[in-house]
Amino acid sequence: MSQIQTDLTAASYKGTAPAMTDLIGGQVELMCDQTTNTTQQIKAGTVKVYGVTSRQRIASLKDIPTLAEQGLKDFEVVVWHDLYASKGTPKPVLDKLVTALQAAVQDPTFKARLAELGAEPVPVAKATPEALRTHLQAEINKWGPIIKKVGIYAD
Repeated sequence: MSQIQTDLTAASYKGTAPAMTDLIGGQVELMCDQTTNTTQQIKAGTVKVYGVTSRQRIASLKDIPTLAEQGLKDFEVVVWHDLYASKGTPKPVLDKLVTALQAAVQDPTFKARLAELGAEPVPVAKATPEALRTHLQAEINKWGPIIKKVGIYAD
């Protein structure tokens, strides 16, 4: 909202399905969600897409410009998923999980399915606990000041 200098009213939903239903039905005017949830509706033309929030265009939606391309400089909001284990998980178990994760992010079938959904896996070098810690800290550094400034927190 600060970048477009417009106040919007947030509507909370319990998932994409009810939010998408209200968007298609005209009860809400705007929705921001991850491509893994919306690519089918975008490709079907059920909803109008204004842009993607990643720095680069998405391969499966290559005709959709980024918001940065449309004038919102340095705008980037991306969804990411991680794999966590309980504190105190033995190192040999963690090592097996890392090995399995690194194999998955390199698997051609997995990568192709993610691409269909408008997503991509991290490079294998980033599929480690150390890389996750670095990424989490960067996200905290990026979003912490914004969250504090606006004073809005998740319920």
